[in-house]
Amino acid sequence: MPEKILIVDDSATDRLIVKTMLSDYEIATACDGLDAMRQIETDADISIVILDLHMPNMDGFMVLEALGATNRHKSLRTIILTNYDEAENEIRGLKLGAVDYIRKPINMESLRVRIEIHLKLMRMQHLLEEKLFENSLTFDAIFQQAPVGIAISHDEEPRGGSRDKLLSINPYFERITGRKMEEIVRLGWERITHREDLDKDREYFERFMAGEISGYSMEKRYIRPDGSEVWVDMIVAPLRLKNDSKRSHICLVQDITERKAMEKALRDSERTRALLLDNLPGMTYRCKFDRDWTMLYVSNGCHELLGYTPENLLFNRDIAFNDLIVPEYREELFERWREAVNSHRKLQIEYEVVTASGAKKWVWEQGQAVYGEDGTDVVLEGLILDITDRKNYELKLKYLSEHDPMTGLRNLRSLEEAYRAHKNSGAQAGSAVIMINIRRFSVINKLFGYRFGDELICDVARCLLQVVPDASLLFHVSIDRFAIYVPSYGDKSDLVGICERIISGLEAEIHQKTVSFRIGVLEIDKFTACDTESLLKRVSAAADHSNDLERIGFCFFSREMEEKQKRETAVRQALNEALYKDGDGSLYMLYQPIISMETGKIVSFEALARYESEELGQISPSEFIPVAESSLLIIPLGRKIMRLALKFASRLAREGYESVSVSINVSPIQLLGETFLPDLEKLLEETGVAPRNLDIEITESVFSESLKEVNEKLEKINSMGIKIAIDDFGTGYSSLARERDLKVNCLKIDKSFIAKLSDISSEKAITGDVISMAHKLGHSVVAEGVEQETQRRYLVEHGCDMMQGYLFSGPIDEETAIELLKTINKGE
Repeated sequence: MPEKILIVDDSATDRLIVKTMLSDYEIATACDGLDAMRQIETDADISIVILDLHMPNMDGFMVLEALGATNRHKSLRTIILTNYDEAENEIRGLKLGAVDYIRKPINMESLRVRIEIHLKLMRMQHLLEEKLFENSLTFDAIFQQAPVGIAISHDEEPRGGSRDKLLSINPYFERITGRKMEEIVRLGWERITHREDLDKDREYFERFMAGEISGYSMEKRYIRPDGSEVWVDMIVAPLRLKNDSKRSHICLVQDITERKAMEKALRDSERTRALLLDNLPGMTYRCKFDRDWTMLYVSNGCHELLGYTPENLLFNRDIAFNDLIVPEYREELFERWREAVNSHRKLQIEYEVVTASGAKKWVWEQGQAVYGEDGTDVVLEGLILDITDRKNYELKLKYLSEHDPMTGLRNLRSLEEAYRAHKNSGAQAGSAVIMINIRRFSVINKLFGYRFGDELICDVARCLLQVVPDASLLFHVSIDRFAIYVPSYGDKSDLVGICERIISGLEAEIHQKTVSFRIGVLEIDKFTACDTESLLKRVSAAADHSNDLERIGFCFFSREMEEKQKRETAVRQALNEALYKDGDGSLYMLYQPIISMETGKIVSFEALARYESEELGQISPSEFIPVAESSLLIIPLGRKIMRLALKFASRLAREGYESVSVSINVSPIQLLGETFLPDLEKLLEETGVAPRNLDIEITESVFSESLKEVNEKLEKINSMGIKIAIDDFGTGYSSLARERDLKVNCLKIDKSFIAKLSDISSEKAITGDVISMAHKLGHSVVAEGVEQETQRRYLVEHGCDMMQGYLFSGPIDEETAIELLKTINKGE
């Protein structure tokens, strides 16, 4: 007769699991008790029923009662599915006719062994029946060769003693227990049963003998003669023999010691795993892949992470995990998991959850899908960690990277992002940038202190926020500069209106009259597209062109300014190539003689840099020097000029003109640089020029920066034996009163004073007074720009020491200078 197993469970997943475990057998399934009874009534091949007790419509107990109500199903063997905490249900099920029970979660090996035992028992019953009715097999052959321990007894007393009450024990039973039949009869099964299993076994046996249950099964341990334990799966069932009025019964045992050892190892492993998972930071989980993220397992870490216990979340008992996810992340999380499941990849994602207290936390989740054999039964396993502190730190860093810490306004980086986003958006409306620059802020810091400067910056920020209510459009781009980004405007009058409101606000709030502002306006779309750096350069250029006579003035960037910037850029690029390209001769030197008024001989040459670009042609020093200063190219440019000039000075010494010096103009930026003195010493050593043959010329503007710092630097230069002259005296910040404190040797009177000597009477000219005062201070004097004989005579009369100008010679090249020396300084 075919052997078919009917699985009855309302859970499709559990039915599939059991069916998979018993794939070697012919399996039928039913979703509830009604479906099961229908199949039992119509399918005579069903031999074993695996029955879940908890089902809708008709539960397992009702099925057992229905089966027991008729003799037609007496041969049907029913195994009930229970949980570990359902001992009462197990007893009730056995009372109603079940022959065995299996606890959930189902152990595959245990299930297969039990099914095999029951099938073997059924087969043996069938074989016995065939022997009795067909005489086709002998009972002894089956009994002796069966691969399962068999004991047949009429004895109602478990304590042993009488041989004639025991019918038979097969060899396999003896092998399992390690005892011969005579010993088992003498001792009785109670004395060879482990004491921890004895009470349960005795209770079942007494109820069986009393007719309360039709049979029973259990796992128990026998004690072998050597004291070792053997685990068996035992089934006790009634054995109905002809003319037998006693409670004859058959006992079948299967050795499951190896399986129990494996189960113990598995439990130990599970316990270790559970301990590990519970002690991991955060929450480990196993859940269904559904919209609720129905939890099948949750570690204890969920309480610290979410404020809920595992029981709250399991099977959505009190709340679904999806309800804890901040709504804005739910769809993204589901879609990311869908992609990971479909592509068989791990998932890593960050999102926010709401805890039981209502607080929000940032979490990081990593997980992967676990697939069933057919690839459709998917569950998710993973780990969720609290990253709130890290995320808050990241957000703080992001805020600091986008905002100025002093004013709280968005910074230059934010302006770049706003401008880039506006360009990428394809917006058609015109946009503009307004720059507000605090004039001479470094001087304000020096005069009033840095605390005053910081407070001023914050006051200006608050004032501008009143003018620009949208803080996202106001930026603090550098210490003394603010920018307002105008993403759209109607016409130029709108921008003028904003500037006027800024001026009104600053005049009303910033009361210190010594603080003034420059405002530049750039209409972005009216000029060639540019990056943020070029944009700021343009609007800064507009601010620099605002009216210096007004405390607060504004100016729009114009085409002329744009052309000037393009020219400066071209000069800067050409100059950069000239400075760093080997063998480039576009930068060269001319030398203008300085004549002694007393002897008429050349005492020095002023080295004058000239630059001629292949693309741009001849470029005046008045153009390329400011460009070099604004881009810090003045440092390498000054170094190269010094090297060329000192080579000329070295040649003069070799040619025998050791008393003739070379004068070099030094930019304030170059002079105040950290590398100036080391560079100067190195070049003197390389060229072999004596320090006495070198003069350094500086302009009066250098003293507007830091008089003390400049004087210290000049004193060091003087100590090297190098003379220092103030160039273009009378046009800058200096005065004769200040000259007394300066570490200089010479004054070079600006040519504007010399030019006036031709237009006014000698009595009215003050040049003579300047010469006299300079001499009293111990300084020699050079008159620049001498072009007429009347000027020379005036200078001689007033005791000027030296002169230079076109009256004698303009700037000349090196070879011409040598030839001129040979003529003028003949005889040296």
